[in-house]
Formats: sequence, C-alpha cells, structure tokens
Amino acid sequence: MLDRFIRFFNKRHVFSPGHVFLAAVSGGLDSVVLCELCKQAGVNFTIAHCNFNLRGEESERDEQFVRNLGNKYKVDILVKNFDTEVYAKKHKLSIQEAARDLRYQWFAQLKNEKGFAFTLLAHHADDNIETLLMNFFRGTGLQGLTAIPESDLKNSYLLRPLLTARRKEIEAFAKQFNLQWVEDSSNSSTKYTRNFFRHELIPSVKKIFPQLEENLLNNIERFNKINAVYQLSVQKLKQEVCEQRQAELRIPVLKLLKYADTSLVYEIIKDYGFGEKQVGEVIKLTSAESGKFIQNDQYQIIRHRNWLIIAPKVSTADTIAIEKDEAQVKFNGGLLEFNLVSKEKFSLSKSNATGQLDAKKIEFPLLLRKWKQGDYFYPLGMQKKKKLARFFIDQKLPKNQKENIWVIESDKKIIWVVGMRIDDRFKITPSTKQVLQLTLSNP
Repeated sequence: MLDRFIRFFNKRHVFSPGHVFLAAVSGGLDSVVLCELCKQAGVNFTIAHCNFNLRGEESERDEQFVRNLGNKYKVDILVKNFDTEVYAKKHKLSIQEAARDLRYQWFAQLKNEKGFAFTLLAHHADDNIETLLMNFFRGTGLQGLTAIPESDLKNSYLLRPLLTARRKEIEAFAKQFNLQWVEDSSNSSTKYTRNFFRHELIPSVKKIFPQLEENLLNNIERFNKINAVYQLSVQKLKQEVCEQRQAELRIPVLKLLKYADTSLVYEIIKDYGFGEKQVGEVIKLTSAESGKFIQNDQYQIIRHRNWLIIAPKVSTADTIAIEKDEAQVKFNGGLLEFNLVSKEKFSLSKSNATGQLDAKKIEFPLLLRKWKQGDYFYPLGMQKKKKLARFFIDQKLPKNQKENIWVIESDKKIIWVVGMRIDDRFKITPSTKQVLQLTLSNP
C-alpha cells in the first residue's frame, strides 16, 4: 500500500518543498491509515477534524482521539465544531448532506486562509462501489456512474490517494502496524442510505453475483473512459450551438431544436444550476412567445425572439446619491464619469454610452437607481412623455437587459436612461452655456 500511495503523489507531481497537506481525519480506520501512510511516505501534513455534534459523548471521544493522534505524529491539528442539525434544518438538507456541505466548506476556507497545497480524503474503493450504486438509483446519469474521482475537477485541491484500495487491504495494513482507531456507532445503522447499501443491498446481491464488487470497480473504470469521450463531444457541440456574449450565453432556438432529443440541453443548462427536471421546461421555451422565462436562484433562461438567453439574475440595488463635486461613481452597471464642459469646448457625441445635458437645468444631488414600473421620461426628440416599459418594448430590449437598466434622476425627473437616451427636457440648446457630460464604461 505504501508504494501505491507514493506512486499516487509522484504521478501527479504534487510533492514540492514547503508544501503542507491537510489530512481530513475522523478517527475511523480509513483516516487513521491515511495518517500512517503520510508519515511513512514523508508527507508534511496537518490534521483537520470535524466534530458534527451528532453523537453526544461519542463525538467528544472521537475529537479527543484525533487530538491524541496529532500528538502521536507530532503534527498540527485543526478542529471545527458544527451545529449540523441546525444547518440541515435551515437549508432543508438531510443530516448526511449537511455534514458534507459543512465539511467541504471548511476545507475550502482552510485552503484559502492557511494555504494548504492539497486536502487528502480517505475514501477507498468500497466507498466508490457504494457511491456508484447510490448514483445509479438516484438517476444521476453518466457522470454519476463515474463515482468518486481521485481528484476533483472543480476542486482540484481535493485528493483521494486511497481510492484504489479495498477496505480489506486497509484493515490488513492497520493490523500490520498495530494501529488503533475509533468506531462510529452510526455506521451500523441502516437508516442512512450508504449504510443500507453497505450492510444490506450489496451483501444480498453478492449471493447471486459473488464477483459484484470487482465487476462494479471495472465498470467505474469503463464509465470514466466513456465519459471522457462523451465530454469531448459535448464541448464541441456546445461551441457549435452556443454563443458567449459577456455574461450571457445565447443559443439559437433552431440550432438547439436539432438536439432536443439528446442530452445536450441538460449539458448546457447544468453549468448554470439547472437540473434534469428543467430540461422539459427549456424545450417548452423554444416554442413560447418572446419574454417567457424560467429561473433559479442565480440565473434565468429567457426566450427572446429567435434566441434562448441564459443570463445572471440581477439583484435589486440601493439608490446612489451623487453630489455635484463627484467625478465618478462605481455601481453594479459599470463606471459613470462626470465632466462639466464649456459650450465652446463641447463636441456632440453619438455614443449611447454618453449623455450630454444642459448643466443649468440639472439640480444636485442626482440619484442613480434601477428603473421601476411606472417610470416615465420624455425621450430625446419627443414632446410627450413615455413610460420606460413601453420605451423598452419599442427598443426591442430582451427581458434580462431590461432588468439591468439604470436611470439618473434630478429633482424627481429622469434625465438619462443610462446607456440609452437622455430626456428631451434637459437637452442642449442654443442658449446652453455649460454641458454636463456623463460617460458610462464597464471597468
């Protein structure tokens, strides 16, 4: 096992002078063996222990055991106590899901704050088999059938050097070096999904298929190879179908419909927090009228004319007061610069990113804010007022862009729809002596 452990690190070229690894240690068999292997391999490591406060005195026993383990190996130890049940209730998660979230959030925090090179996790081959089966019954698709990766794609600092080791090998190693560990009493309870698979389902299936575990491990290897080819094809199709425009992803409806009966729709939307259940809703959007949309907490998928647009949701911003002597203001929509220009030095700009106004008609402070329903102004060149909602329709502005429009007010009057049109009442006339020039940029 030691040779295999060292090869794992050498293959990834992750050993470097000064690197300190964070080892996630519960006190159970797997993580204790992880510590011993780190010691024997000469890995410079610190122990991280999560106390989820779920098993009363047993949780305290585990914490003390791990502290003693740190003393044994003469390494630093970091302990974090969590109120797991409160977190689970607040976020509507199972206890297992809550513990997982808390654990990985803490590991990410430690990496950022203390600069650990990598975090080592003690998952092994039997864990991988259970994960494969759980993912299969959950219906997670091809990606789920690849089970647990040795290193995460999104969180590349997470490494699992024991993933090819069977539990019986880990037990043999522990006995060989007289290692002690603690048993988690909850591991025997089949009310937890993983334990049900471990103690009931797998033993039952093995009565019919004795080579079940070896076959499933081989399948995981096959699925990983298949998935690698599949992902290459997906990326190529995404490039053909999708157009990235700054923060937006635009998808021509007719192009997407060619792949409506494939998994491409899911592969596109999953990057934005949408799941398999939303695939049907996206397909419905392809035949919906312009302006229809679906959304999650962070993104919207909007039907706009011949496109589907995936764009970030825009949160409501506070109103920003602008005093007369301010030269620039940063806000969610970009950077606004203010310049007072004499009529003699003034030159007319045709850019929508520039608003040029008669300074004499402007009263400070100005108010910069998001537009809202009921707003109106007198568009340049018009003598009648127009509601902004109607103005945006006339401009054929898609829904996501409407939500990101700001206005500037002077004495309760909109003087500029930022980046679009000034108000006719504040335009430059022959009698204008000074021009207030506003310039929008996106730093």
